[in-house]
Amino acid sequence: MKSITKKLFAALAIVLTFQVSHAEPKHDGPVKIAVLMYGMKAEFVQLMERAAYDYPGVKSGEVELTVYDGRYDPLVQNNQAETAIRTGHDAIIINPMDFNANIDVVTMANDAGIPVIVTNARLNTDEMTAEVVSDDVEGGYLEGKAVIEAMGGSGNVIILEGPKGGSGEIQRGQGIEKAIAEYPAGSIKILERKTANWSRAEALPIMENWLMKHRGRINGVIGQNDEMALGAIEAIESTGGDVSDYAIAGIDGVTDAIYAVKDGKMTSILQDARGQMQGSLDVALRHVLGPDFQPESDIWEQYEGQLEWNDGMSKRYDIPWTVVTIENADALLEMRN
Repeated sequence: MKSITKKLFAALAIVLTFQVSHAEPKHDGPVKIAVLMYGMKAEFVQLMERAAYDYPGVKSGEVELTVYDGRYDPLVQNNQAETAIRTGHDAIIINPMDFNANIDVVTMANDAGIPVIVTNARLNTDEMTAEVVSDDVEGGYLEGKAVIEAMGGSGNVIILEGPKGGSGEIQRGQGIEKAIAEYPAGSIKILERKTANWSRAEALPIMENWLMKHRGRINGVIGQNDEMALGAIEAIESTGGDVSDYAIAGIDGVTDAIYAVKDGKMTSILQDARGQMQGSLDVALRHVLGPDFQPESDIWEQYEGQLEWNDGMSKRYDIPWTVVTIENADALLEMRN
């Protein structure tokens, strides 16, 4: 009898030890999160950084952020991920430069047992913990459709593209092609397409050259982001052209683009930098702190009915797009203050 009792106690001890070892870990001190941005020059990325530091958990000291500038180089981002892992960060959020080259960040984080959240741009893998993005195919479609409709359904367009190999360039391009395909074959002609690397400064001379090369033939300008669309507007104005003669669209909803919408110069499809970043922080914290964590950002209320928290366990969260209009421009600008 004593032998059986001892065996029962031993078995119970093993079960209890197993249960304790598999309980959700408690976290002492602030949660350390590394945010790997592909580059810090563009306003949109700066808006993402601002949203990160405005996150309630960061303000309270619950979260300790380290923001890395990837300098528009995927290899730099991969090296920064190694640094973040080596220095004991609890989670990594990456805004990747390259659709394929930055898969290494996900691989390294998974090997280290660290949650990795992909935000804004996408990676050619499904091995990340989660991604908090906006559907770039839909964004490209919305801007392509806006330009074509403003042209009356036919005409010649030029396309200013993002960095080659990035998911934004690839998927927004797919969306633009989808919009074009809805019209009769040959009704929309692409005269030129070239990368300007998300840069207003790079887009300006490219557009100046195209204006000379295709004098009087360009009807529409599709910039895969606002900065490049704004560069095209500068080129038109600097060469004595009338912006109202062109249908122009971009993506992001940066401040200058919203003002340009108010002035009737372009269409902008706003990508919610705050929603992407604060959503990523909420999801990262859920995976670090466990099921008792409740989201701290108000974006889930903002997009109620369009965006579900799902206990922070969805594989992908799509932050909705907003078409900037003359009617909503002032309200969107007010949110920047």
